[in-house]
Amino acid sequence: MAVQLNYIAPPGWQPENPDQDYLVIQFKIELADFVDKKKFADAAASVAAESSTGTWTKVDEGPQSGIKMADDMKAIVFDVDEANFMFKVAYKTDLFEADNMSGFLAGPAGNIGGMKMVKGLRMFDVRFPEKMVKAFPGPRYGIEGVRDLLEHDDNQRKLPILGTVPKPKVGRTAEEQAVLARRLWTAGDGSYDFVKDDENLTSLFFNKFDDRARLVHQVQLEIEQKTGKKKLYLCNLSHSNLDVMLKRADLIKETGGRCMMIDVIATGFAAVHTMRLKNPELVIHAHRAMHAFITRESGEGIEGHGALNGFSVSMLTLAKIFRLLGVDSLHTGSPKAKMEDYGESEEIMRVLTQDEVMPNPKFLSLGQKWFGTKRVWPVASLLPKIPIQPWLQLSVSGAQNPNLFIDILTSSR
Repeated sequence: MAVQLNYIAPPGWQPENPDQDYLVIQFKIELADFVDKKKFADAAASVAAESSTGTWTKVDEGPQSGIKMADDMKAIVFDVDEANFMFKVAYKTDLFEADNMSGFLAGPAGNIGGMKMVKGLRMFDVRFPEKMVKAFPGPRYGIEGVRDLLEHDDNQRKLPILGTVPKPKVGRTAEEQAVLARRLWTAGDGSYDFVKDDENLTSLFFNKFDDRARLVHQVQLEIEQKTGKKKLYLCNLSHSNLDVMLKRADLIKETGGRCMMIDVIATGFAAVHTMRLKNPELVIHAHRAMHAFITRESGEGIEGHGALNGFSVSMLTLAKIFRLLGVDSLHTGSPKAKMEDYGESEEIMRVLTQDEVMPNPKFLSLGQKWFGTKRVWPVASLLPKIPIQPWLQLSVSGAQNPNLFIDILTSSR
């Protein structure tokens, strides 16, 4: 329980200058069975306390105790919806180290999930203030930069980028991967812009990373010289050792590649941030493998009404974080794909591709001003029901949204 300090705002309170002075988060909680529902306000205050300056017990208030600063910097609960156990928390911007994503998450995504008085909690969205937005590097290329890298003309800029991830996801040798890349890049009228590794294809005894990178990039260069069309190979360099990832990024660059792929959830926020800062001028493609263990919520409360079944952070929130950290493209899900996305993928697309996003009550989102941060390619995977016609698929999808990576799932047949 929140003790000692008052973490609840008076009725009607709103943060002044929120995009400068506050970071705001939309929460929903589910109280534990033994907690009286009338204690909702206390639980909300406990979330604010534990995620900012408070703790579970009374502490010293004497000289040099830090209690005055703790009171000045405490988080504030406001916009309380007691019927649906929803509330917002405003954190003063200076409570966080502006360019430290891990440090920030240790607060509002930290100990609060372990409090006994709650059995469910979801972070629906976070609105970052200008100081934090500008402290992170953001994408090196973004949407327009990738188009420039591929030397797209005016007509190509009206179409999405189209590519494929071969299936089975693991099984081919490096040599077979290169042969298939050639077949795909020369299929039809050569409309495939990229081929991509899958999330768990790393460096295996039958398909070593170094061999695969050299062979596929050799094919890429040959195709480009023959056709004049620039291509991308989304080469998966994910590893738990950052030194290995950096070495692999250098190899991609040395062999003529333009893009690294990172399993951004599995490798972690620090890895993504570091790879962006030490990136040898490569596009960063972000695969979100493992995200569902963080983002998925199977209760009715996913839409704000009804109960939550567990603890989660929305994919919308993660998408904002990865735009700040500097990925150039990110898997966002698709309403027609195999993964559960609650219809959220369209909202995520707006967050990635717009310079300012307005709040959307449907998704309990808070909106975001991006203050010049480059836009990110949303990536949607499709499983076609008809034989693939790359130029036809490109035309149909492009009419809907040109700033989209379309990832067609294909077999090697």
